[in-house]
Amino acid sequence: MIRTVALAAAAALCAGAAFAQPAPAAAPADQAAPPTAPGVAQVQLITPNPSADIIANLTASGHFTTLLKAIKGAGLTSLLQDKTHSFTLFAPTDEAFAALPAGVLDDLMKPTNAAKLQQVVAYHVLATKVAPDQILGHAATPIPTVINKPVTLDGLGGSIKVNDANVIQAGAPASNGAIYAIDKVLMAP
Repeated sequence: MIRTVALAAAAALCAGAAFAQPAPAAAPADQAAPPTAPGVAQVQLITPNPSADIIANLTASGHFTTLLKAIKGAGLTSLLQDKTHSFTLFAPTDEAFAALPAGVLDDLMKPTNAAKLQQVVAYHVLATKVAPDQILGHAATPIPTVINKPVTLDGLGGSIKVNDANVIQAGAPASNGAIYAIDKVLMAP
């Protein structure tokens, strides 16, 4: 179901959203694209490996262990390893998960809440690759996630925000998309 919704969201995105410009061609594996967006102050959490998928890049970083557990618990690991489609992942850091109110994360990670966890994790995924230059300089615009609930991307003011989360590293390239490290866990409305 997520794959079907992901493809529908990609079609909707390409049909007219402000950020539906083609992403720049990926740099060859030996010439990794810059992991940061020009003019955006960022922390280097992910050393991008454009020949590795999103999951491999997150694993190598070491700053996304909670997210990786949530992705696995939600049954979305294979989706984010799929190299036949491009995705954008807004990746909350371990610190972002630690900042959730007490008990929220433990409740989400219970096997009985797998469907709810899947909704939370999938809300962090776009069914297309979005480059930082497609966001920077653009006013807040809703973009559908793979569950067809929009996040708002805002690139005004020299920074990038996703809803109320700050992007702390923008557009780290992976073989199947891009990763944006964020400082908060996104919750669908």
